[in-house]
Amino acid sequence: MTSAMTVYALCVVVLFLKMFAISCYQGFLRIRFRAFTNTEDAAVFNRIARENELAQVTRAARAWTNDLESIPAFFALGGLAVAMNAPACITAWLSVLFTLARVLHTLAYLKGVQPWRTLFYGVGIMCLLGLCTTITINVVMP
Repeated sequence: MTSAMTVYALCVVVLFLKMFAISCYQGFLRIRFRAFTNTEDAAVFNRIARENELAQVTRAARAWTNDLESIPAFFALGGLAVAMNAPACITAWLSVLFTLARVLHTLAYLKGVQPWRTLFYGVGIMCLLGLCTTITINVVMP
């Protein structure tokens, strides 16, 4: 396994765990406050279903949805870069930087901190564009 593949694989695992943690966080909040929007979930705790989610759950859901805008693209682009033997150092650095940016973006999103949330989002997008460039160069100039 190449060094780029190793780094990419670890980044994929970290990003999966980060998204899984957001899901668990939403469940934790619902159970902690016994606030459920689904009737069957509320019934387990002898509660009446709420019309609206808790604000923290809604914020976490938006952070998770935001992940869906870029993390699948990273999975595809990073995997392509590795498969096409794009420069390992560049692929590894872009993968680590993207992963770090997405983790920090989620923390900033959950805390409601601007301009950091936007900055971390932008760094992640720049990494994706960097992977696009690396892949394109590798295709055009083999």
